Amino acid sequence: MIDYFMTLDPILQAAIATIFTWGMTALGAALVFTTKGVNQRFMDGMLGFAGGVMIAASFWSLLSPALEKAEGGPVPVWLPAAIGFLLGGIFLWGSDKLLPHLHPGLNMDQAEGINPERKRRSTLLVLAITLHNIPEGLAVGVAFGAIAADLPAASLGGAIALAVGIGIQNFPEGLAVSMPLRREGMARKKSFFYGQMSGIVEPIAGIIGALAVTVMQPLLPYALSFAAGAMIFVVAEEVIPGSQENGNKDLASMSVMVGFTIMMILDVALG
Repeated sequence: MIDYFMTLDPILQAAIATIFTWGMTALGAALVFTTKGVNQRFMDGMLGFAGGVMIAASFWSLLSPALEKAEGGPVPVWLPAAIGFLLGGIFLWGSDKLLPHLHPGLNMDQAEGINPERKRRSTLLVLAITLHNIPEGLAVGVAFGAIAADLPAASLGGAIALAVGIGIQNFPEGLAVSMPLRREGMARKKSFFYGQMSGIVEPIAGIIGALAVTVMQPLLPYALSFAAGAMIFVVAEEVIPGSQENGNKDLASMSVMVGFTIMMILDVALG
């Protein structure tokens, strides 16, 4: 199975990998069929773990290959990575200000973006997680696209590790949408539907990312670091603060360490 996967076009590989990460979101959302509630410590630990995974992936799977790709170019090695990284954060910051959304666990009066009061709570919850999933799908896509560019630092094992790591951290995100909707009285099937829909953007972003760096290879270091900057913004803005706002700071912090370590091992071992 793995041997066959290795023979596929990198764009198709990116599509399959991001369908897997979407599937993990759906799997998390499906817990709404089997349980009435989730322990808050568990959710905070999973959020912290997700933050650690995303931080590690941002460096080993994205920034490090970006720096290597920029070697021998017309500009200093650090410049494309620095520009792309900051642009990724600015893009997410701007999207956060414009797109109406509501983070799980908050009241409607705490919704963000333009005219959030005109949207239903379910829509706002889905948009919040969708906003986070855009850089994740993009990261997987550009990682597989980097393989097509024959970048030495980019490997199929590393790209697969990135997809696996993001898939693991997507599991609690689906649940974070479906469970609050169920608690508010929404039917289980409808709660599941909204929960899994938050991950549908990942295959779209993944294919776009892989296509972009395959067609325009000079943009590869910028694209890799852009995805890294977008993910780090999400971690700093929402993931880690959200994991600690319920008082489970020690658990969340240690979970960040565990997530970072596991993602580092996956990337280095498979890469």
